[in-house]
Amino acid sequence: MGVLNRRELLKHTSVAAAAVGSAGISGPLEALAAEKIELPFGNGERELVRYPQKRPLIQMTARPPQLETPFTVFNEGVITSSDAFFVRYHLADIPLRIDPEKFRVDVKGKVTTPLSLSLQDLKTSFEPIEIVAVNQCSGNSRGFFEPRVAGGQLANGAMGNARWRGVPLKAVLDKAGVMPGAKQVTFNGLDGPVMPETPDFVKALDLDHARDGEVMIAYAMNGADLPHLNGYPVRLVVPGYYGTYWVKHLNEITVIDAIYDGFWMKSAYRIPNNACACTPPGQAPAATVPINRFDVRSFITNLQEGASVKANADTPVKGIAFDGGYGITDVLLSSDSGKTWTQTNLGQDLGKYSFREWQTTVRLPPGSHNLSVRAINRIGQSQPIEPLWNPAGYMRNVVETVRIRAA
Repeated sequence: MGVLNRRELLKHTSVAAAAVGSAGISGPLEALAAEKIELPFGNGERELVRYPQKRPLIQMTARPPQLETPFTVFNEGVITSSDAFFVRYHLADIPLRIDPEKFRVDVKGKVTTPLSLSLQDLKTSFEPIEIVAVNQCSGNSRGFFEPRVAGGQLANGAMGNARWRGVPLKAVLDKAGVMPGAKQVTFNGLDGPVMPETPDFVKALDLDHARDGEVMIAYAMNGADLPHLNGYPVRLVVPGYYGTYWVKHLNEITVIDAIYDGFWMKSAYRIPNNACACTPPGQAPAATVPINRFDVRSFITNLQEGASVKANADTPVKGIAFDGGYGITDVLLSSDSGKTWTQTNLGQDLGKYSFREWQTTVRLPPGSHNLSVRAINRIGQSQPIEPLWNPAGYMRNVVETVRIRAA
């Protein structure tokens, strides 16, 4: 499998974009700097850069590329365009060219029949499924944490909603034959560490979760091949769970008879083991568990902070809401800083893992107004009025407020 080496990657910085072929990126991975953007928190200046197969996105890091979606994209529709979808890597040795004819996904470990599946096998030997699901980075919105925490200082754009098509992981595991006593399934991709002491990025799911029929080996996104930077040719899709489990360039599935204790499960991506996944600011948790399912979130997308609207006139307000898979049943809007709330109208239901659009109108007198949005899911979960805190800056889901002026 042809992969450009790290030196070829690192000697290139923000220059002209490389060509893209159906097998991935056909030249060195390069980005074209477009302009600068200021995210709404301290040290928030970022570059907008254009990578292959992508429109200009907000660059967090270049090596490896970590790209955030500009928030205005979420006003374009409930499905996030593939060329605007955020990008997250953990390890800098990423594959730049993958031969789809030679690519294989190996299924091994505690199985009766080890498999080596080609891309064609995945597309033709199993009944495909489709699901619309949000992928959200665990650290989405970390830049808003106070006190500040270490890690990528992201605004609200490390998320996206796409239509995924692929093979149920259950069907692949059933074909391989899971042995009695199996407990978990681990997942590895083609990206790797630069230094030998850096742990490889391997994630794990409990066997029952892996075989729930919804976890997917996806080969298509929004009706086309996965963009290279979003995991071409296949990635794991774990609906309702944070993106750390959505392993890209997936090439290794291993069934094990123990609880996986690799770094990215045992030490990293862990949250306080309590109902709110939170601690008092500045305090370490007494115990932790691996991060798992999304909390409820909702956003206003058509009005930005500081926007001006016409006083005493009907002002459209719309946005998106989502949760970890129970499904959104209500979205409420307040125009008086949360003193009173009114029901909004929900848009089309694309499934319990999808963004749910909502809309309403407000009529505001002259002056400044705080518009706040709050969603509720099918089991009654909602969003806190005040932000919660944890040392890793994960799972922010406070009620979002946009300050506007009517004149």
